[in-house]
Amino acid sequence: MTTAVQVRKSPRRPWTPSQIVLTLIGVAVSAVFVAPIAAALLTSFKSEAEAAAIPPHWLPQDWTAQAWKGLWETGNITNWFVNSLVVSVCVTSVVLAVSALAGYGFARTEFRGKTVLMGIVMGGLMISPAVLGVPLFTTVQQMGMVDTYWGMILPQCAPAAMVYILYKFFQGIPRELEEAAFIDGAGRWRVFFTIVVPLARPSLAAVGIFTFIASWNNFLWPYMVTNNPDLMTMPNGIATVMNSYGIQWAQLMAGGLMAGLPLIVVFVFFQRQIVAGVAHTGLAGQ
Repeated sequence: MTTAVQVRKSPRRPWTPSQIVLTLIGVAVSAVFVAPIAAALLTSFKSEAEAAAIPPHWLPQDWTAQAWKGLWETGNITNWFVNSLVVSVCVTSVVLAVSALAGYGFARTEFRGKTVLMGIVMGGLMISPAVLGVPLFTTVQQMGMVDTYWGMILPQCAPAAMVYILYKFFQGIPRELEEAAFIDGAGRWRVFFTIVVPLARPSLAAVGIFTFIASWNNFLWPYMVTNNPDLMTMPNGIATVMNSYGIQWAQLMAGGLMAGLPLIVVFVFFQRQIVAGVAHTGLAGQ
């Protein structure tokens, strides 16, 4: 004997006016962000004459990959990519080490001049990096680091914002955890590496990702400190995509998409760490 089991499906509730409005707003905001990427992608498959045509049009009349081929043939994409990767990874590593140590020092230790130093760090949040371009370049030039990796890396390793983010996070760690470790005979360094750092992984991941993205997208400082084509990063290299007739717009769009691809990959694979890091650092409500 077989029994038929009927599964009752609850009728789908109609959308409320608020849901419809929020959905339309979300679609509109998404379109604002997606439209430039779509325009760049479609332009990269146009010929140079069609890409520079006025008035412009969205879809290519004749689809061609000549811009992508020309970018690989005339540009030094591999070298630019390696340079950007080396600079961004080194900057991220140094910023993580400096920010974690400085933030923990401000949050958990007492020393003379702490208030003054913290004020200097906070003051760094109010100064634009562009304002410091000339004095930084003069310093790097006097140290003989122009046209070197170190000249591009070290000036980007003064992370006032990242120090503040980790400082606020370390303040939220219960002191009882550290005091229990001190009672068991652990020193300050052991407490930092075995207790504090594991607890700070979400915030450290967020700081590392934000720093990597900022360093990868940095155009001004590498442009100022190096004239060597072999040391150009992706943003600087793509800016040179032009010939005697002017800017090659199709190649420029293809290069921009290439430069943005690693950042898209980072966001896709580490979006959970980004969200968790922002939540742990307390930036969501500020």
